[in-house]
Amino acid sequence: MKRGLCFLFALVMAVPVALLGQEKSPANPITASEKGFYSFVSNAVIGAAQKMPDENYSFKPTPEVRSFGQLVGHVADANYMFCSLASGEANPMKDIEKTKTSKADLVAALKDAVAYCNKAFDGMTDAKGSQMVKFMNYDMARLTLFSLNTAHTDEHYGNMVTYLRIKGIVPPTSENPPQSPK
Repeated sequence: MKRGLCFLFALVMAVPVALLGQEKSPANPITASEKGFYSFVSNAVIGAAQKMPDENYSFKPTPEVRSFGQLVGHVADANYMFCSLASGEANPMKDIEKTKTSKADLVAALKDAVAYCNKAFDGMTDAKGSQMVKFMNYDMARLTLFSLNTAHTDEHYGNMVTYLRIKGIVPPTSENPPQSPK
């Protein structure tokens, strides 16, 4: 009986390991990796934009910096700029930071910008991503533009976290911290 249970346990453990070994890597692993990290960061920014109350969208910690709403608009503008350049398209949306002020309009614009970038990622391959384009007088690979966009988005998520914390709001990436081991 004990031997049968050991065999059953070994079989149950071996099947998932065997299936993992058969899992194919994505056709475009670099693009898929870039999109995965972008998805995490862009979802955090959307979450931060949604958490800040409408009345705090004009909040500036000091007069010299952007308001929270301007940060949201700036991130949306940058998403369109980087992802249109990466995909070889004309930028379909500009000046969100300068033209939108309400939370509803800015969150919608940010979500639209993220959806636009996700569409650009879906049309990208590793081979196409290695093609060179001009950006600020530099030659760089299309996939590098996606990386720059992710880094830029992450940079401004850090700004947004500070604004949220000043207002006593827990940022999205701090809501469910890992549990300490018992």
